[in-house]
Amino acid sequence: MGWVIDLDGVMWLAHEPIAGSAEAVDALLAAGEDVVFVTNNSSSPVVAVEERLVAQGVAARGRVLTSAMAGARLVEPGERALVCAGPGVVEALGERGVEMVVEPEGVDVVVVGLTRDLSYDLLSRATLAVRAGARLVATNDDATYPTPSGQLPGGGAILAALVTATGAAPVVAGKPHPPMVDLVRERLGADGVVVGDRPDTDGRIARALGFEFALVLTGVTGAGDLPVDPAPDVVADDLAAVVDQMVRR
Repeated sequence: MGWVIDLDGVMWLAHEPIAGSAEAVDALLAAGEDVVFVTNNSSSPVVAVEERLVAQGVAARGRVLTSAMAGARLVEPGERALVCAGPGVVEALGERGVEMVVEPEGVDVVVVGLTRDLSYDLLSRATLAVRAGARLVATNDDATYPTPSGQLPGGGAILAALVTATGAAPVVAGKPHPPMVDLVRERLGADGVVVGDRPDTDGRIARALGFEFALVLTGVTGAGDLPVDPAPDVVADDLAAVVDQMVRR
């Protein structure tokens, strides 16, 4: 069976490991389960994400799927893209053969994702490009992402600024939208479990895939937020508890 495991709020909080998560992944792999880590956070290159997981003792090489990877599929090789996102998107578009530009003239597509280098100038250039006819592609529309200090603005907050400024309807690539559904399906097949902390992304992609949904309470969703929609098949304190219930039982 395939396991789709979210990162932010499941494996870590702002890269601070969540206790027991690495050991839980080891247990899944030891049981012969197929595991992929699927994140809507598009800011980091895939190798950097893998290295963070490996540093926590997780066998992650070749197991990371990001919304940047899904978003790059929405841009054709040779198209001109203005990137309002982080290095993960730059990497994915470069591998796709997309030409990346910084000026708003002659742009085919604006690609938006989480970036900590956001500026008014970058938003302005992206706005001009979209208002001149460029498509608007978003790696994800998560309003926030969880950290030990609380929820911080996510890629969806940046996307909202551009939608407000342009009136454009974006095509969104990440969970729970079709580009990520297709990417996961190609990797895992028809049978699996999604473990995540967000019903609106993790729960909905589980339903789109026809997988079970295991909700953990280590990220965005807490016990006080229950019940949620879609209703999870399993609710647990953390990933280790999910594995205890579903594999080690």
